[in-house]
Amino acid sequence: MAHVMGVPRLHLQLAPEPSADQQTTFAALVERRSGREPLQHLLGSAAFRGSVLEVGPGVFVPRPETELLAGWAVGRLQEAVVAGRVEPVAVDLCTGSGAIARALADEVPAAQVHAVELSPEALGYASRNLIGTGVDLHAGDIAAALPELDGEVDVVVANPPYIPLGEYESVDIEARAHDPALALWSGEDGLATIRVVETAAARLLRHGGVVGCEHADSQGPRVVALFGTGRRWRDVRDHVDLLDRPRFVTATKA
Repeated sequence: MAHVMGVPRLHLQLAPEPSADQQTTFAALVERRSGREPLQHLLGSAAFRGSVLEVGPGVFVPRPETELLAGWAVGRLQEAVVAGRVEPVAVDLCTGSGAIARALADEVPAAQVHAVELSPEALGYASRNLIGTGVDLHAGDIAAALPELDGEVDVVVANPPYIPLGEYESVDIEARAHDPALALWSGEDGLATIRVVETAAARLLRHGGVVGCEHADSQGPRVVALFGTGRRWRDVRDHVDLLDRPRFVTATKA
């Protein structure tokens, strides 16, 4: 109703009675929501770390859990600035709506931020959400993205697709029916894209650079093991979300 009347939610009780047209619009939105259409699609926007992003069909709606991953990346960029990196470099892989990339650019203005996305539909949303931020948005597959930055990046961050194909029925209707398939499903074990993130991060990062990658709450040990295999990484650890569930893995390039 606040959206329909164009007022902040806290001011709704002080607003005048809705007009007949507003009541009709409100009823139609409630009907759509009762059919499990995401609220963010009805409003056309989603909040993420202080920003309001344009979202809708064709782009993954950013979740609150991912704000913690973005906060971790902001902290590592700020540490790089304090350590004397005049313009630390960050890369947001699988940027989707551009949520993480925008947070990095907004909260660490000294950083040079790049974002990579494969989906043409998501790129449209990201391009609008990143206007005026200085983020360099790149279209393409993360596996081969940004070769000119190989060995130069301070922070790589990613919220990739990570749901196993066999878990379709366990996923909320709002996600499986309305979020794009490219942003959800990732092979039989859900780790197909995370493996690509690991390889891309190892290529892009300088020695001592860090990577953070979101995963499903059941995948923590397997993602830790994935980054712990070989000699490319050190300080591999998992982090929990606000509900104390395993949510993202971080590692430092050895």
